[in-house]
Parts: sequence; structure tokens; C-alpha cells
Amino acid sequence: MQRIFRYFFAVLLAAAAIDGAAPAKSAPTKAPVVRIDSGQVRGLEADGVISFRGIPYAAPPVGKLRWREPQPAEHWSGVHDATKFGPECMQTTDEVQKSEACLTLNVLRPATSAKQLPVMVWIFGGANVRGQTSLYPQGDALARQGIIFVSMNFRVGRLGFFAHPALLAETPDEVHGNYGYMDQRSALQWVQRNIAAFGGNPKAVTIFGQSSGGGSVVAHLTSPLSRGLFQRAIMLSPGFPTPRAKAGPLTGLSDAENTAVDYARSLGITAEGPEALAALRALPAEKLVEGTDHEAEEAALSAGKPLIGVAGPMLDGKFLVEAPEITLAAGREAKVPVMIGATDRDHAQGSAASKDELFAIFGANAVQARKLYDPNGDQTLDELKQQVFCDKIHIESARYLADEVARAGRPAYLYRFSYVAESERGKVKGALHSSELPFVFDIPAEVFGDKVTGDDKKMAELASAYWVSFAKTGDPNGGNRPQWPRHDPAVDKLIDFTNNGVVVGPDLLKARLDLWRKVWSQDR
Repeated sequence: MQRIFRYFFAVLLAAAAIDGAAPAKSAPTKAPVVRIDSGQVRGLEADGVISFRGIPYAAPPVGKLRWREPQPAEHWSGVHDATKFGPECMQTTDEVQKSEACLTLNVLRPATSAKQLPVMVWIFGGANVRGQTSLYPQGDALARQGIIFVSMNFRVGRLGFFAHPALLAETPDEVHGNYGYMDQRSALQWVQRNIAAFGGNPKAVTIFGQSSGGGSVVAHLTSPLSRGLFQRAIMLSPGFPTPRAKAGPLTGLSDAENTAVDYARSLGITAEGPEALAALRALPAEKLVEGTDHEAEEAALSAGKPLIGVAGPMLDGKFLVEAPEITLAAGREAKVPVMIGATDRDHAQGSAASKDELFAIFGANAVQARKLYDPNGDQTLDELKQQVFCDKIHIESARYLADEVARAGRPAYLYRFSYVAESERGKVKGALHSSELPFVFDIPAEVFGDKVTGDDKKMAELASAYWVSFAKTGDPNGGNRPQWPRHDPAVDKLIDFTNNGVVVGPDLLKARLDLWRKVWSQDR
């Protein structure tokens, strides 16, 4: 698991560096001034893209606003310099500038006079404890394809998902605990109010995210408080929450409150009520992120023991009132087209000390599971854990959400991403968690440098075209691309992005995924 995440962050850092093998960039020039509801902003134009960065979409969540719903951004006079990224929200990573005053977003649009452009709003992943919008140039190539790209910073870790009971007493009418999600919602509301000023169509907004960012999309898709803020949704390997309640569960509010109290006590804060909040808010933000690095959070989640004070997404009773699986099964989710999928060697979070312990997860279906996953008894435990937990967390959960949306009569598009960059073949056994991002964002040269190949570039052009087409029309098809079939639960067919190109056909994992469906139905 650590190797997977080392690979992922190496990819991002490589993209941030953009070495000499990357395409040459033209010198930026000043962009026109745009007026939004809080003032005027000026960005930059370069390489066919006009970018506005670091725009405040809410007030800095500091002081008494720490652990509060995001408040309106202050108005400013003059023209705000929107040529640089704002600081990222507090986290343990050292690669970027960080601050608790971090609620800013970025807008990229093609350098044309076109209006009413569709909008793609990106939500980054990072196990809800880290993540950045400034680390790599993910939106430029998408904007050049005729959309407006928006990305936002939002609170993570103990600053983003924290539910001390004194907070509920202080502001009983606000959402309690899921402050990171409320930041995302505030950014989506900002898009509704302001994106037309940049040439965007607020009625053609697609939200998309990967990993915990994909989980954020699941949360907005099923939250009653996000209705009307988007018209399409894309989920790449969504996690925590996952569409399946037991694959990536939400934290109960009482458990979230208990871990917040335990954390306060670990710091010597034994007071309750307003005194406890005053003491917690007096702590430096750097103190609150200690011990919340990505690897520690992943290890804790695998062991089923959350880091102290890090509740993660929770059932707060207002933004998230029930597990997404319950909402989907009842048809209470937002009525929008969806695209969802996972990589073929995706995130495999879980632990087992032996094959017997691993297959015991399947309960009464353990014998059948062993026949499917280890028919000859020659698979290693590590390989079996990869397959079992990957299916459990991401691949079956993705199919489940697509099934429910399709059964409700709405467009759903299911995919598998198996393509491995040519320079990585032989180093990894398949497409790792997050490895689709250079292709979806059409930045393989920026990521793989002089090792990028023509096939890598073709796959990136193809994948990104599908994603952009879905954002424009709610259907990924068009041009001369292979036909991506609309998902039908009664037809065993999906699209797979493979090393040999796009393949449409039966899902080779169907028997395993059907077994997981049986397990989940028996557990209800």
C-alpha cells in the first residue's frame, strides 16, 4: 500500500516540476478584469487558457470561525490579483505553501469569446487529510477543449472533519463536523453565483473527484443540501464514503464527538462547553495537523482504528443524513447523469494475517470466494488482499452506484481503467490507484517527461475527450471515439481503457463482483 501512495505522490511531484521534456509554454500576459459578487479579479492568459487563481470564495475560517460553516467572503475594492494560487489548507505535506486561511478557488477557461461554456468542478483526493490544487497543472488541457475548469481548496483532517460536542451547542442550526464538505458546497454555490461572469453556464456544472474526492462527489450526490448545485457527476475510484455502506463507512456522530473529546483531553483540555472550544481554537493550526500524514491515516483506516481526533466524513444529520447506499437504494439521490469507475489495480485497503482470515470476510460465502480468487491455492496472500479489497472498496461499489442510477432510468456510464504508462510497465502489475489522472487530465508529457510515448499521448487524448464530452452533454460519446455503452444492469458490458486501447465487452470480474453483491445483501 505504501508503494502505491509513493508512486502517486511521485507522479504529482513530477507534474509540479514540469521538466524540460514537457511542452514549451508561452509567456503569460494579463487577462481581462472580471467582476464577481465580492469584487474585481484579474488573472493571466497563456497557451490558450485564461486563468484566475486564489479567488476567495468564503471568509478565512480562523479564530472564532474555526470549525464553523464557511462564511461569506469579504468584499474588496480595486482589482484583486488572481495570478497566483492561494495557500493550501493545513496538512502535513511540506511541498506547498499552507495556511488556515485557505478557502480559495481557481477558474480556468479557454482564451476565446465563447459564452455559456460547460463547467467542470474538480475535488481532489487525499484520504480527507491532505490534497492540493496547486501541485500540478491539471486543468489547462481540459479548458482548451472548451470547458471552464474550477478547483477549490477545502479544510481537511482535524480542521475539516471534527465534531466536538461543544460545537453543536454553540451553533445548533449549522452543519456539525463535516466542515470540509460544507466548504465544497460553498464553492459550488460560488460557481452558481459567479461562473457566468467568466463565460460559464451555471446550469451545466459537472462535479468530479478521485479517491476521497470521488467520495465527496458521492456525498454531494446523496446530500439533500447540495441539490441543484450541479447537473452531472463523475466519480473516479470513490472512497470514504463509498457507494456501499460497509465498504467505506461513514463515522457515526457520537463516535466522531467521542474522538474529538479524546483528542482534546490528550492535549490537556479537560474543560467542557465554551471553555473547551476557546482552548481548542487557541491552538496553532500546526498543532492540529500533527500525526495526520497520509500514510498514518491510511494505516489507521486499514486497521479500523481512526486517528485520534480525525473523524473523517460523518453522519451529521443535516448534510449527510444516511449512508449513500440507503439513499441510492431509495432513489433519494440527485437526479443527474453519472460516470463512475475504478482502476484495475485500485486501492486495496484492509488487513488479514492469513488466507483463512481474508476469506472469512465473506462469511457463509467463504468457500465460494476461495474458489473464485484462489482456485488453485497458489496465490500469495499479498496478491489476494490486493484483489479482494480492491473489489470490495472500489470496483463493486462503482458498479452498484451505476446499477442504481440506471435502474432509476437515468444515464450511467461505468468504466475500468487498466492502462499503464509505457515507462511504468514491468514496474507495476496494473493501473494503480490515482494512475488514471495524467490521462484524464491529458497531461502525460508533464508527468512522465521524456519517457512519455505516442501511445501514452493517444490514451490521454482519448480519455480526456470522453470526460469532457460527458461534461458538455451528459454523454461521453462523440467524434470518432469507440462507443461507450450506457450502463444496463441486465447487460454484462463495460468500457475498459487497456494497454491495447479501449475495449468494450463483458466484465471479466463479474463473478467476483456478483459474490460481493450477495455478501452485502446478506449483511443488511
